[in-house]
Parts: sequence; structure tokens; C-alpha cells
Amino acid sequence: MLALPTPVLPKHIAHGPHPPASAIRVSPLLIEVAGSETEAALQKLQTSKDGLSEDEAARRLKETGPNVVARDERHPRIRLLRKALLNPLVILLVVLAGSSFLTGDLRAGCVILLMVVLGVVIRFVQEARADSAAAKLRAMISVHATVLRGGQPQEVPIANLVPGDVVELAAGDMIPADVRLLSCKDLFLIQGSMTGESFPVEKFAAREDIASRSPLELTNVCYLGTSVESGAGTAVVVATGLKTFLGGISTSLVEQQQPTSFDRGMARFTWLMIYFMLVMVPLVFCINGLTKGNWGEAFFFATAVAVGMTPEMLPMIVAVCLSKGAIALSRKKVIVKRLNAIQNLGAMDILCTDKTGTLTQDRIILEKHCDVKLKEDDEVLLLAYLNSHFQTGLKNLMDRAILTHTDIHAHPAFPDYAKVDEIPFDFSRRLMSVVVKIPNGDHRLICKGAPEEVYKRCAGYELDGQVHPVNEALRAELKKEFDRLSADGFRVLAVAYRDMDAKPAYSKDDERDLTLRGYVAFLDPPKDTAWAAIAALQADGVAVKVLTGDNELVSRKICREVGIATDVVLVGSQVEGMSDAELANAASKATLFARLSPAHKQRVIKCLQAAGHVVGFLGDGINDAPALRAADVGILVDTAADIAKESADAILMEKDLLVLEEGVREGRKVFANILKYVRMGASSNFGNMFSVLGASVFLPFVPMTPIQILTNNLLYDFSQVAIPTDDVDPEQVAKPKPWSMNAISRYILFIGPCSSVFDYVIFFVMLYGFGCWDPVNASLFQTAWFVESLLTQTLIIHVIRTNRIPFIQSHASWPLIATTVTVMAIGASLPFSPIGPLLGFTPLPLLYWPVLALILLGYVLLTQAVKTWLLGKGWVSR
Repeated sequence: MLALPTPVLPKHIAHGPHPPASAIRVSPLLIEVAGSETEAALQKLQTSKDGLSEDEAARRLKETGPNVVARDERHPRIRLLRKALLNPLVILLVVLAGSSFLTGDLRAGCVILLMVVLGVVIRFVQEARADSAAAKLRAMISVHATVLRGGQPQEVPIANLVPGDVVELAAGDMIPADVRLLSCKDLFLIQGSMTGESFPVEKFAAREDIASRSPLELTNVCYLGTSVESGAGTAVVVATGLKTFLGGISTSLVEQQQPTSFDRGMARFTWLMIYFMLVMVPLVFCINGLTKGNWGEAFFFATAVAVGMTPEMLPMIVAVCLSKGAIALSRKKVIVKRLNAIQNLGAMDILCTDKTGTLTQDRIILEKHCDVKLKEDDEVLLLAYLNSHFQTGLKNLMDRAILTHTDIHAHPAFPDYAKVDEIPFDFSRRLMSVVVKIPNGDHRLICKGAPEEVYKRCAGYELDGQVHPVNEALRAELKKEFDRLSADGFRVLAVAYRDMDAKPAYSKDDERDLTLRGYVAFLDPPKDTAWAAIAALQADGVAVKVLTGDNELVSRKICREVGIATDVVLVGSQVEGMSDAELANAASKATLFARLSPAHKQRVIKCLQAAGHVVGFLGDGINDAPALRAADVGILVDTAADIAKESADAILMEKDLLVLEEGVREGRKVFANILKYVRMGASSNFGNMFSVLGASVFLPFVPMTPIQILTNNLLYDFSQVAIPTDDVDPEQVAKPKPWSMNAISRYILFIGPCSSVFDYVIFFVMLYGFGCWDPVNASLFQTAWFVESLLTQTLIIHVIRTNRIPFIQSHASWPLIATTVTVMAIGASLPFSPIGPLLGFTPLPLLYWPVLALILLGYVLLTQAVKTWLLGKGWVSR
């Protein structure tokens, strides 16, 4: 049977590993057959040990539907196009274009439509590329299960499984549905992706006492999404698809995708621009209509002003910035499934992370082998090795850790031992023993198991070569030493032995009068890059908090090893008893949260978000899906289950966690470049409000014709296309920068009027220096303002793009410099070009250009001074 990857789980899944039985959506029939004998269970499902016939399986498939939890969520191209079109800014521009066509201004309508097409096409292309990348990530090979049909095993796609099918299970297989075991041998399942438990769980085929166990604790039931660690078995399918435990979760917890910090920020900015227009456009229309008396001209002018105030390139700038960031991250083996996640990665100021499989390697290693006083002892390692080596039953994770330990292979005495017998492991004793022939010819029983069980069978303990008797007081002292190991986060097994005369066979009764020799202690070690990655994140201003379902002692140990303080710890029971306000306050101080259910993790994240934080979550299991979904950015490690991958925004495809810190910096670069356009557009529009309103009041003609405004806007937008390629100063990516409308508002209020100051300068120069009070010279005035407005707007991005001194301490990228120079050259030459008269332009006099040069210099200096003052006050982020 093929080893199967896990099924795709939708991003909206949220569930917990240990909810009460009443809360778990398990098929009632599954509970019923778990409490029945094997034959009765088969009768209830109307099947046999030979499985179903082909005809009956086909009939049931039509009746129950395919065994799938969720389908591929790749977006059709028409849906992506609709998403690009159904944008408030695009809709507004289309309305304005329609108004222009209806009123006969074809030139204005065509220019507006050109803006719409440019923005929509670029956004559609970029998002289609991103969707294709996500689809490749989700693409999975066809998976099959070994099914008995008419008594004959055959490979069947898991989507075609039906209740009543009998399936064969082997090591490495995924459980393909919710099943009830019919028979098994040494069958151990990995349920950690659902329960958070690191160690495999043994399963049995015997009837269960369903009254005393929760559904997840039933030992004769296996759930879709878990996998076989070792052993083999056969099982009957009871529930498929949405009727499985996993499917029940997905259907019961569907909810709309919550907007992230970036989504909310973009929405607020978009509506701010729309509010500006709702105030500005009626005022411009009324003022020009009343002062000029030409209401038709006033309408077209107001329409053009509305277009000019629309940041129509924002969707394109955002899409290109995010796509560029996604491509850069893909080169570093980080797959971004949702483009907005890149900015959220940069804005993140708190990273919540699971422990197992994220900070740790999700594998067990032998960390200590010591005597009863916890001193290193190679003889204890030898005894543990002989026990694990000679047993013929299941070699679990701890056995394999012992067998692969490097120190044991150099032990000179190992070849002198030979196996005589063994007493297999069982869960009632929680230990196992082997009997070996030692070099002197005697037999030695070597026992390894749970310390509390081994203690019961010990009559003495060995220390420094001397055997001492054990009484109750000494047992308590020995337990204290064992507890010290547990307190350090180790999983501990005790090792004991008994020398005896040879005899033909051995049994459990021989596990008595043992001599305690010491302990072997195991640990799931941290990833090699965990310490460096966390230190780098903390240096970048990202607080790291661990949210785990594991116990507090183990979690503290791992936190210490990766450099996370554990001064304040919260456990699940404490979280359960807190109000949201109390939890938000406590969560801001705590760095470790232990014994959490997935619902607890999700609640902690939401409380941190409510406190104003941008929260990321790093996980690896199915039970992390709620937290991944709630976070502003959900990140998965390379070893994560495919089920959890569907809930993630970004996936680390390599084990190196340092790539996460690189992702954070890339996200900050993306945000910095988006913010350049936002600041530029918002402050420019705010300044233009004062210029247009003032000019409309005192001029006897419109300050710029509608087609000139649209041309100005189109050229300015072109100059901004290269912003996604721009370089970002190191200090701009040193700390998280969440979306702040307060900071943007301050930029608008203080930087915006700077442009108005110089607009009024050019107004008065043209009115009094070049005689433009006369309506005959209206075209000269309009041309002069067009050129000054375009050149100042295009040039000032170089001041706004950096917190340093532009052109001296910080330089833009070559593409941005090229578009700036190109647009400024086009703007300056248009009045002298053949198409100038078509746009209503007049050649400008020679004396205009020195004045313009002084205006440009003054504008740059004033804006730089105001920007430096704002930074010094701390009113905008550095």
C-alpha cells in the first residue's frame, strides 16, 4: 500500500485536540461499532471481512458521495478578473468614464478607461501568477488505499472509499477514512497532528468500553488524517468525507475569511480618498459653476478632479510590490500562498509559535544515560541498548534513539552478550524485558520501562558498584531524583536488572527483585537554527511567544534552549478562566503558553490582535489550523501536515528557520514601497484640494482643463510604476511597521500643504508676471500649472521615499530614477510638441523655466524640512 499524504483541509478549519466528547462531531455509528464485537460491527455496516463487491461499492459511492474533505480551491480566471474589476476605485473610474462619454467628452472618457485597463490588467496578471504558484503547491499525487473487494486486495483511490470497505493498513500509511479495527499486530498510530502528542499511540482490535472514554481515546478506532507509525492491521470503513471527524470539523466551523491588518489598512486608506472626493468634487463643481456661470464646464472639471484624486494605481502598485516580494521569497524557499501575507509578515510585531516540529525537530534523541544520582554512566546505556537491540517487538521512537546513540557502538563488552528470551511490552505493565547470557555464563534479565512501574519491582539499587537495599523511604528519595529529570523536560525510562541461574523460559513473574541501575532520558531537541532565528527576530523587534499543547516542564526546557524567557507562563486552565480583557493583558506579558487546546491558541491570538498587535503564527499540525487562520499571517514549517498547509499563508520549504527572519525583512521592504505610494498619493491629493479650491474661487477660468488634469494624472501614475523596484533604507526594515492611519494622516496634514504653497507661487507668478488675469491667456496659465504640478509631484517621491537626505544619503533604484526623468522630460516638452495644441497647451516663455527651477528646489527643501521635523517629533515611523 502506498504511503499517503494527508487530505487537503480548508483554511477555515478550527478544532481542538481534547474537546469534550459532546463537542466532537464523530459519527454515532462509529461510536456504536467501537463498542461492538468485530462480527457485530461488520453486521451493522452490512459487510464482511472480505469487503464489499464491486457493484455494492459503486452503489454506495453514488449514495454517500466521494471521500473528500475539501476540494482544490484554485480560483478560476474569471473570478480573479471579477476581483480585479470589483474594486471601489475601479468602479468609481468606470462611472466617471461613462459620465464623460454620455456628456460628449470622448477624450476624457478614453483617458480614464486607459487608466482602468492598465490597473486591472496588471493586477489580474499578477494575481493569476500568484494563484498558479499556490495551485502548484496544493497539487498532490493521486493517493490510493489497499481495499479488499470480494476478498481480493486492490489499490483504490481514497476518494472512492465507502462505508463498509475493508482496508489494509501498514507502516507509513495515512488512515484514509474513519475506521474501526478488525485485526492488528503491534499497530501504533501517530495522532500528534490532531492531539499534539509527540509519541505514537498503540491501537487494538478488541471491543471498547465506550462509556468511559472520549472518542479520541478509543483504541479500536482510527481517524482520517492520522498515520501508521508501525505495525499492520485491517479495518472497516465507517465514515467517509464530511461525515468523518475531520469533515465534521470543517463543516461545523466554516466562517468568512477575516481581514488582516493590511486588508483593514488598505480599506481605510481607500475610503479616506473617497471621502476626500465626496467633499472636494461637489465643492469644485458648485464653486466653478457659480463663479464661471458655465455649469457644463464645471461638471467636466469636477469629474476630472475626481479622477485626479483617485489613487487608481494603488491596486497595481500593491499587486506588483507583493508579487515581487513573493518571487524574492520563493528564491529563498518560502512559498507565499496569499500575496497580502507578505506585508503582514513585515508588519508582524508578535510571532506566536507552536513548539513541536517548529522550534523542535519532532524526533526523539537520547540525551542522558545516568545512574540513580543522575551521574553519567555508560553501563546504564549498555543495559538499555541490550534491551532495545534484542527485543523482537515494536521498536518505538525511544528504542531507535537508544540504538542510534553514537556512544554505544564503541562499548567493548557488547559482542559478548547473547539473547536468551524476552518478555514483551504491554500497556498494563508499561515495561518490557529481555534475558541475555552474560560473559560469565549466567543469565541477566534487563528491564526497561516507566519508572513508577520499575520501582515496584525493585528490591535494591546499584550505585558506584555497590548494591543497596530499597525501602519505602529510599523509594521516595529515588523518585525525587527521577522528578529532577522530568522537571528538566525529559521523557524518562528506568533501567533495572536481575542476575539469575539459567532456566528454559521466562515470564512476567521473573520481573521481581530487580536492581535499579539508572535512567535513560529523552528529548525532542530544538532545530539547529531555532536559537539564531529567534534572536534575529527579537533583534528585529518581533516578540516571540510559544503556544503549545505540551506540558509546562518540557516547554520551559525547550524555551530556555532557544533563548525564550519563561518568567511569565500561562496554562490552558488559566486561559479558560480569563475574560478577553484579562487575557489580552496577561498575554502581552507571557512568553510561554502551555497545555493549550487549538481553541485556546486561537483566542490568545485574537486577544493580542485586539490589543493592536499584528500577530503571526508558526505551526506544523492539523491542530494548528485555527491559530493559523486567526493570525494576520499563518506560517508553516517544512514538516507540516498537508492538511495544515491549506490553512497557511506562507510555507517554509527548508528546515532553516532563519529564512523566516529574511521573510520578515522582505515583507517590510514591500510595505515600505507600498507606503511610499500611499504617502505620496494622499499628501498630493490633500495639497491639490487647497490649490484647486483656491484657484476655482479667484480665477475667471478653470485652472486646468479636464483633459489636462487627466493627462497630468496619467503621466504621474506612470512615474510611480517603478516604485516596487525601489531600494529600501536599512532603518526602514529594522522594526515592524504596522499600518497606521494616524501616521498617514499626519503626513497628509503637514506634507500636503507644502505643494499648495508652491502651487500658489506659480499662480501669482503667472497672474502678475505673465498677465494671465486676462482669460485670453488662460491656456498659458493652465500649461504653466500643468508643468509645475507634474514636475513637483514626480520629483517629490524622491524625498518621501526615504527618511534620509534624498540624492545624497539615499538614492532611488535606477528604474524609479528613469521613470522620474522620463515623465519630467515629457511634461516639460508637451507644450512644444505637435500634440500640445490638442491638449490645450501653449508654449511657455523662457523666463518661466528659472522660476520653475527655483520652485522645484524650494519644494524639495521645504518638504525635506517638514519630513525631518515630523520624524524628530516621532509622529511618523522612521
